[in-house]
Amino acid sequence: MGVDRSTYYRLKRKVARWGLEALRVRERRRPRMPNEIGPHLEQRVIAFALGHPGHGPRRISAELAREKWGGIRVSEHGVWRVLRRVGLNTRAKRLALIGRHQDRYERKPPLEPPERHIEASEPGEKVQLDCFYVGRLSGTRGTVWQYTAIDASAYAWAELRTSERNPRARHTRELLHRVARELKAAGWKLGEVTSDNGSEFRSRKFGDAVEALGARQRFIKAGRPNSNGCVERLQLTILEECWRPAFARSLVPKMTGLQRDLDEYLRTYNADRAHTGRLTKGRVPADIVFGARKTRPVR
Repeated sequence: MGVDRSTYYRLKRKVARWGLEALRVRERRRPRMPNEIGPHLEQRVIAFALGHPGHGPRRISAELAREKWGGIRVSEHGVWRVLRRVGLNTRAKRLALIGRHQDRYERKPPLEPPERHIEASEPGEKVQLDCFYVGRLSGTRGTVWQYTAIDASAYAWAELRTSERNPRARHTRELLHRVARELKAAGWKLGEVTSDNGSEFRSRKFGDAVEALGARQRFIKAGRPNSNGCVERLQLTILEECWRPAFARSLVPKMTGLQRDLDEYLRTYNADRAHTGRLTKGRVPADIVFGARKTRPVR
């Protein structure tokens, strides 16, 4: 039978003493760590992550802590470990599960992210603008661009426009006037406009529009996109949480559908979303801008 003699007699002694049950393989149970998240909380975290596949561990942790989702207190690292245990610790795996979409590897969140911020004391004091290439869509003539703006209070504006090739100064002026109009309606004044050195912002007509609104125009240094980091981060967030799930769900995305998705996402982003920035500290941007409260850090 291929069993060594010494092994046979060792097993024979066990059978003689305890019976045939002694030959069964004893399985070692999975250890339970004292600080491990309970199964009921794991299911809540997994369900929320699949319902919002574009959210990262930090965003999931911040949203679950709100009363809207039950006030579940789980750290971002605890969220990441739960998702890792079930094989959903990256956006690529979560998106692939709902739409067979692939994305780059998402690293474990750092313990202490570096602190980068701009100095602003009230909404409208500093507004950053930028353009983001969406692509060419079926049934749409020209290239689709996303024109984006964000205030120091994290309140965001974004519009989809088409042009023959590059972004147009006409569309940036329209977004600028919209930002100034909504800030004025909330009781704030547009102070400074920051952008890159694209032709749509270097245009004389855009500069005249900024001057007519009584604001200052500031250009970042070439090759230093971090100087415009707030709007760059916003565009990445919209890409991860809005565009990639939208493109994963739709076989042939259309301009009208994408604009509807963008408007719905911005309503949630501005009026019903926990922001964890240095100035917001868990507050909602719409409450800061339209609630007549200045963006002072919470003590």
